[in-house]
Amino acid sequence: MKPMTIGKLAKATGISTETIRYYERCGFLPSPDRLQSGYRVYGSDSIRRVRFIKEAQALGFTLAEVSELIGITADEHADCAQVNEKATQKLQEINKKIKALKKMQGALKILSQRCPADEQPLSECSIVNHLYSVGDSPP
Repeated sequence: MKPMTIGKLAKATGISTETIRYYERCGFLPSPDRLQSGYRVYGSDSIRRVRFIKEAQALGFTLAEVSELIGITADEHADCAQVNEKATQKLQEINKKIKALKKMQGALKILSQRCPADEQPLSECSIVNHLYSVGDSPP
């Protein structure tokens, strides 16, 4: 594949040119070669790297974690177990978030069912009253 400009890389990966520049500044992408005109030129390896970053983010990895994954892939002595450990840690984190979200969902469901949802004043709204009373000790 012939080298491409930043605009073509952006189009090929579905991200903005600013994001590509950001990835360069952060070290996620190596500094590209430049034409005599000063335009950046990227190879197909840049497409693979950006897709790697975006897919890792889609799986819930933060940019700091993506950086760690990239570091692992660059280590010739690394193995699948290291990547699997990162994935397992992320899965545990996601499971904790799901548990917390389900707890929030249940609480909101109860609150919304108790709310009269009519034209009563806010002083009668069970949701508002609950939000103001959290942490209050009974008299």
